[in-house]
Amino acid sequence: MRQQRAIAITIFLVCLLNFPIFSLFNKAAFIFGMPLIYVYVFCVWTIGIIIIALIAESKNVEDINEHE
Repeated sequence: MRQQRAIAITIFLVCLLNFPIFSLFNKAAFIFGMPLIYVYVFCVWTIGIIIIALIAESKNVEDINEHE
């Protein structure tokens, strides 16, 4: 189950960093002195790392039963 969630999140992140959505943030706008596209990429990347870490550290009842 954990592997399926990780694969689904990875596919979702690839979609978020693909051209059609990526081009929505390619504007001449600045947030905290950084271009909007950089802020978008780093936010998506950071959120992806956090979600994958939570999935990797989660303890499922199914996983515990497999090891016993």
